[in-house]
Amino acid sequence: MDMHTHSRRHDHGDRTNAPKHAHPPDDDGAHPALQDPVCGMPVTEASTHKAEHAGRPYWFCSAGCRTKFLTTPQQYLQPVAADPSAPAVEVAPAPAAAAAAASSTVYTCPMHPEIRQDRPGNCPRCGMTLEPMLPSLEEEENPELIDFQKRFWRTLPLTVIVTVLAMFGHRLGWFDMARQSWFELVLTLPIVLWAGAPFFVRGAQSIVNRSPNMWTLISLGTGAAFVYSVVATVAPQVFPASFVSMGRVAVYFEAAAVIISLTLLGQMLELKARSQTSAAIKSLLGLAPKTARRVAPDGTEADVPLAHVHVGDLLRVRPGEKVPVDGVVTEGSSSLDESMLTGEPLPVTKRVGDKLIGATMNTSGALVMRSEHVGSATVLSQIVQMVAMAQRSRAPMQRMADTVAGYFVMVVVGIALLTFLGWGLFGPEPSWVYGLINAVAVLIIACPCALGLATPMSIMVATGRGAASGVLFRDAAAIENLRRIDTLIVDKTGTLTEGRPSFERAVAMAGHTEDEVLQLAASLDQGSEHPLAAAIVTAARGRGLTLQKPDQFDSESGIGVRGKVGEKSLALGNTALMEQLGVDVAPLAAQAEVLRAQGASVMHLAVDGRLIGLLAVSDPIKATTPDALALLRAAGLRVVMATGDGLTTARAVGQRLGIEEVHGEVKPADKLKLVEKLQAEGRRVAMAGDGINDAPALARADVGIAMGTGTDVAMNSAQLTLVKGDLRGIATARALSVATVANMKQNLAFAFVYNALGVPLAAGVLFPFTGWLLSPMIAALAMSLSSASVISNALRLRRAALKQD
Repeated sequence: MDMHTHSRRHDHGDRTNAPKHAHPPDDDGAHPALQDPVCGMPVTEASTHKAEHAGRPYWFCSAGCRTKFLTTPQQYLQPVAADPSAPAVEVAPAPAAAAAAASSTVYTCPMHPEIRQDRPGNCPRCGMTLEPMLPSLEEEENPELIDFQKRFWRTLPLTVIVTVLAMFGHRLGWFDMARQSWFELVLTLPIVLWAGAPFFVRGAQSIVNRSPNMWTLISLGTGAAFVYSVVATVAPQVFPASFVSMGRVAVYFEAAAVIISLTLLGQMLELKARSQTSAAIKSLLGLAPKTARRVAPDGTEADVPLAHVHVGDLLRVRPGEKVPVDGVVTEGSSSLDESMLTGEPLPVTKRVGDKLIGATMNTSGALVMRSEHVGSATVLSQIVQMVAMAQRSRAPMQRMADTVAGYFVMVVVGIALLTFLGWGLFGPEPSWVYGLINAVAVLIIACPCALGLATPMSIMVATGRGAASGVLFRDAAAIENLRRIDTLIVDKTGTLTEGRPSFERAVAMAGHTEDEVLQLAASLDQGSEHPLAAAIVTAARGRGLTLQKPDQFDSESGIGVRGKVGEKSLALGNTALMEQLGVDVAPLAAQAEVLRAQGASVMHLAVDGRLIGLLAVSDPIKATTPDALALLRAAGLRVVMATGDGLTTARAVGQRLGIEEVHGEVKPADKLKLVEKLQAEGRRVAMAGDGINDAPALARADVGIAMGTGTDVAMNSAQLTLVKGDLRGIATARALSVATVANMKQNLAFAFVYNALGVPLAAGVLFPFTGWLLSPMIAALAMSLSSASVISNALRLRRAALKQD
């Protein structure tokens, strides 16, 4: 797939994405500077994009902005004071432009990606807060997180006081128990009616939308506890004498307060964690430079914002600067570090006519380029779009609790209603009071504390255990899905290999030694900043060799270096440099081919016009890789290698590691296609990589696995990060996945067993036989025991034996 095809051009925020969208210069010297009323960009009367409205002319930066204006002109217009000398243009105010931009943002649900709307809100199916499909660097802190933090911290002291009074008030004896109930009511009112208001709204929405979820359970549980307690405080006389304890009818304000405070805390932690899911895209967006240096037709140069770069512009890229957009070299030559996009560590030489990728780093020489692809048509933008689409296309985690919760809620509500009617119609007097008390007991014992904690507690303990073993899970989906993986795709550079060049060996001609070859090459390379040169110099110093300072140094772009060390004229480079100098490399040709077949880069060293040896620099395989691959194969995984390296080098590495299926010279889109192809075959695919080029495939895979030694973008796109960059961690993670899912099932079983036993008892089914009734106080105790059992069982994961610990 060509990274420059199928680009989407759908809003004025991408103002420079095709020749048809090319902008006129900001100021060509012949026309006064005006302003595009849609996007605010400077334009001139020379612009070919022009329209009239109400008899007045307007100029635009592009056809897209002109179309937007003609569709809704009043959205972008603001009358300006009359000025005879001013151009006949009206400029949109900043708020209107911002509103227009905001209206183009699409919000979706992380759990249900099919839910989409053009404004913030909550998912009608699960109640989860919607988030933008494509984040921006300018995003501020989540307003809902700020709101929940305010609600939590302002009511937390009230929750603590209510809980202390409920537990120790009768011992403290500050006031009589009836008055204490009123005091608890006053303290609980702001907690329930203000801090818990969003939960009750979501609970009501779940009923309106006929989609019972956790908010239905929480609103019913806390609402039942609160309403029951209010009635017990305001009208205690309606309750039988058996429900009077220590001078008052037992109340459960603390249950409602604690549940709301804990739910707020859980939502705060979830919102903070979810904000990190867009970190991969933000990291990618942050790679692009903010400005570009444009060369005008008259030769003058000026720094302009990146959004003002048009197709066909000439741009200068100085050493140490990033290439602003995709294009082609028109002047100069240099080595470019493309590792941030390709994941490959070796700089690539670029000359006139060579293609450049935006956001890559110019390491040495100065270049002049002509822009060819800008805005959403660049390679970087294509990767951003692929990561966003892959993240949204991943199936949401099928939490067992959520699957059952809808049925569970309806069953509990039905039982509570039957309990109320059954006792009211057929129970002893006061029958309806008994009915109300038992119905409330049913709702309280069915409070979702244990059900809500069943999965999160296991996940929390598992993630902590994983972190101690160097395995970082990003979300619960990774823990649940990893145990099902049967195919693993691995990148080469940084995953199977170290990810940085290192000196491998020197080969000397007869009459010379390896140390002599290394010493002379390293002495010459002291004047070079190339990573291959750095590897040679580091190796020489590591052997304690004495290096001489080169008297002359000349870099032959892309083919090697020349210079003088002492009285010797040296040349170090590839076969092209040797041919240029008339040096015969045939004596060592066989050794060079062997080294290349092993994945090494080979450089020849000539002294005074004669070949004396060659040096090999390679990206070594990690010491732990062979053992890791053996463990993974033993676990039944099919291992596939996909790398941006040349196919010869890739096959050489694959042969050394016993990997039969090897894909070389693959682009980010190709890796994504490989993942999708395997998934279409019914495979459960994990992708392990460390580069930005791996990000789309990492996001699309059932489980993305990033090396902790790799790029931030790769780690942000993956669901699992191996801190040490050791593939053996995958085996550890799988064992933890199996143990965690088993623990989750046990927790859910505990929760449902408590409810299965408690609900019938609370409904009074044993009353005809034993005379027993379950008061709300006992229901609350059962609820607490259920939660305690879930927490205790989850904590066992800390001591679970993992095979690779």
